[in-house]
Amino acid sequence: MNLTPPQRPNNALQRVCTILKPESEELRVPPRKYITWKHKGHQQIYFFLDGQFSILRESDKLLLVTVFEPYIFGIAEMIQPVNSHIMRTESEVTLLRISAEKAHQLIQQHQLWEDIASILAYNTAYLVYRDVLTLQQGTYNIICNHLRDMILLPEEMRSKITILKYIQDRTHLSRSSILNIISSLNKNHYISYRRGGYLISVNDLPDHL
Repeated sequence: MNLTPPQRPNNALQRVCTILKPESEELRVPPRKYITWKHKGHQQIYFFLDGQFSILRESDKLLLVTVFEPYIFGIAEMIQPVNSHIMRTESEVTLLRISAEKAHQLIQQHQLWEDIASILAYNTAYLVYRDVLTLQQGTYNIICNHLRDMILLPEEMRSKITILKYIQDRTHLSRSSILNIISSLNKNHYISYRRGGYLISVNDLPDHL
């Protein structure tokens, strides 16, 4: 099955950023740092302006998504502060930080709830998309789905992470299972990668090998 991720609500993101930015604190955060949902005991909202960062499941550190475009996090936690995920920078990032309480006031004041609903709907759709990549499928299909997902990344980002690490970070598949299938796909010219295992191209992947 050929999967495509949901469409980002860029206009909604821009409108929310425009309202929150003047009341936010801008920070530069180095790579490989974890960002907590609370600051000085208060729930926060973060708007990432540039750089790469990942969202991981807190229970087992399974990587759910790596984001490389401006995006906001903490809206769902503002409403339901479960805090079951953590954020980790993958490169130096610039972000805005604002308390959830203040953000709520601004959202209410500027009638941004339709934009907020659009952002939350995208988040839900992305989680469904990610589940389809991994759940109730055999190893081969999971790997193919992640290859299709990986090739959508900017070339600069793909050049910094190997196929093996990309799939291992996002699944519980073994190293040998991934490498065996990747090797077969490469041998039969369904994919190509450069030395070290950095993905170059993905062709029409067969339903099975």
